[in-house]
Amino acid sequence: MTLPVAVSLGAAALAAIGVGQCLAGWRLAARFAAGRAARSGRPAAHRPPITVLKPLHGDEPLLEQALATLCVQRYPDFQVVFGVQDPADPAIAVVRRLQGRFPGRRLALVIDPTPHGTTAGANRKVANLMNMLPAARHEVLVIADSDLHVAPDWLDRLAAALEPPGTGLVTTLYAGLPAAGGVVQRLAAEQITHAFLPGALLARALGRQDCLGATMMLRRATLERIGGFAALVEHLADDNVLGQKVQALGLKVALADTVPLTTVPEAAPAALWRHELRWARTIRALAPAAFAASALQYPIVWALAALALTGGAGWAWGGLAVAWAGRAISGREIDRALRRCGVPLAFPLPLWLLPLRELISMAVLIAAFTGNRVEWRGHRLTADRPARPRSQGSPPR
Repeated sequence: MTLPVAVSLGAAALAAIGVGQCLAGWRLAARFAAGRAARSGRPAAHRPPITVLKPLHGDEPLLEQALATLCVQRYPDFQVVFGVQDPADPAIAVVRRLQGRFPGRRLALVIDPTPHGTTAGANRKVANLMNMLPAARHEVLVIADSDLHVAPDWLDRLAAALEPPGTGLVTTLYAGLPAAGGVVQRLAAEQITHAFLPGALLARALGRQDCLGATMMLRRATLERIGGFAALVEHLADDNVLGQKVQALGLKVALADTVPLTTVPEAAPAALWRHELRWARTIRALAPAAFAASALQYPIVWALAALALTGGAGWAWGGLAVAWAGRAISGREIDRALRRCGVPLAFPLPLWLLPLRELISMAVLIAAFTGNRVEWRGHRLTADRPARPRSQGSPPR
């Protein structure tokens, strides 16, 4: 067997593995939806008062719509604390409008520019949270991204997931919502909904308990045991560090059976590249081997490689058709599972974009190994190194 033939067969084998992984992601999403349906209508036995911390920065696309979904929660007792660091931040006007629209809700706003951290790369979101925390009234805290669109029972499902003994932290999956429906935003949403989401379910099925930072719920006592927000402020991947530290206490990271939508604002290819490269370099710095293995998520890329290496052999064209069909079927079925979870996806899976989407993803993956510098909200930062949790049960000093 010649080397080109062997390489092309290897690429085809990787494409087959990728199709299998896509189909596994579909089945896990369907199982997640079925489990959620079985528990539907069962609120937590104990519904403690909750404070939701919402750090803000700028008037992002769909910001008011996203924040308004929090104001219509069907939870009996909760407070929302919004926080900004710049007194001229346009997000302040959005919060003021919400306070006028929902006068019966406890919506507090903290404007505090106090910096935290000892390095130039300190996490500004965590610094914002440190300034906001004194305004929190309750012992159960939720830290949630500003761009989340949540269902009316979001807090109920988080509280139910925190209830079992031994649970220290609750997180959620999330799907992508294009802000305006353009091609670039659809490409970004496709990556979140049909690569990140099933990948997160597969990681959990393999025993990982990753903290997915869009939603994080924990008790104030747990936060204090891990050293408070100060223990996270020097880390770009604050969610990963929080999850590692909670597990180091011997507590579990649970996955709530709700799936918020996250706004995808990137309208230009350059913005999409910067965002996904920041995400990729952060993950690569934390788990390089697992991140490299994620290349198997892209069977169309491997099928295209086999096609090129064979000079357009018939069997390679067939392999490409199978890879494309596998990705399309998996994506459509994931969308169907999410609809069963009550997720109002605003766009159909763009099948014709799948090859382009995978080629971009592979390029981002390769670029992630070429450096550690990332851009976040106009600042140049360095991607994290893996967290080093203390021994189980030992609170940090």
